Amino acid sequence: MDYTHLGRSGLSVSRLCLGTMNFGPETSEEDSHEIMDRALELGINFFDTANVYGWVPGEGVTEQIIGRWFARGGERREKTVIATKLYGSMSQWPNDTFLSARNIRLACDASLKRLQTDYIDLYQMHHVDRSTPWDEIWEAFEVLRQQGKVLYFGSSNHAGWHIAQSMETARRRGQTGLVSEQSIYNLLKREVELEVLPACQGYGLGVIPWSPLNGGLLGGIIRKTEKGQRRLTGRAKDALKTHRKALRAYEDFCDEIGELPAHVGLAWLLHQEGVTGPIIGPRTLEQLDGSIRATEIRLKKDELARVDEIFPGPGGPAPEAYAW
Repeated sequence: MDYTHLGRSGLSVSRLCLGTMNFGPETSEEDSHEIMDRALELGINFFDTANVYGWVPGEGVTEQIIGRWFARGGERREKTVIATKLYGSMSQWPNDTFLSARNIRLACDASLKRLQTDYIDLYQMHHVDRSTPWDEIWEAFEVLRQQGKVLYFGSSNHAGWHIAQSMETARRRGQTGLVSEQSIYNLLKREVELEVLPACQGYGLGVIPWSPLNGGLLGGIIRKTEKGQRRLTGRAKDALKTHRKALRAYEDFCDEIGELPAHVGLAWLLHQEGVTGPIIGPRTLEQLDGSIRATEIRLKKDELARVDEIFPGPGGPAPEAYAW
């Protein structure tokens, strides 16, 4: 496994990040523990979760599963860079949501308790809170850092402008600011190349792509549906209809180079400047083991150009993408 620094920080993380959103709703606790053990064996030391994962209000099901895994010892906690998030509603009461100083304090303490740890490596804002001043957010974050409860801070689903606002406020306050941004980014969703990626590169934030295979569409969906291995409904079915021509060309290209579409989709992200590592969300050990292949694929310049022809992005960073 290759490692890289998380943004401009000195923290070393694996080029693949283990996403845990399936732990609880889709994957049993026993299987989740096996997947995390296997991830460490493979050298994956970067795990991502959130207080709302598990989707039972106020329970933090997924964090609890990870906490019981940490409690098993064997240096599991010491080897793991754990990232979690706050913002989503944890109850029906108005102050158990968003990024007020109150919610930051209480949400952090609750996550620490569920994770059975005394510190969080990377604490992330799950979404932008337009109603809370950045000064209030950063003051609350700085208290957490002074208390030793959080080492680094990150954002998620923030626009380039929000990243700039956050970083400039932190700088004015003499604080370190953000070290990462977690955004949806894949071959079908490349809008972040306009503003978010340039902002992250300018401020030294590592980019952590979520949904790197766009809900499975980039994982060989056409072959799978034709073989009856997968059935799609709703938005996924509509998306396949919209992108069928490009997806078929992509799967043909992957056949030409002798690689699976899912592995190529992850590998493409690893070739993008500023990307720390995509979040993989395996439901099984087999899916986890297969993802490792992506770190070994080295796409040539002509192959990268071919992928760009199939899935053209927005044209590069703004404003050149749309103006002279």
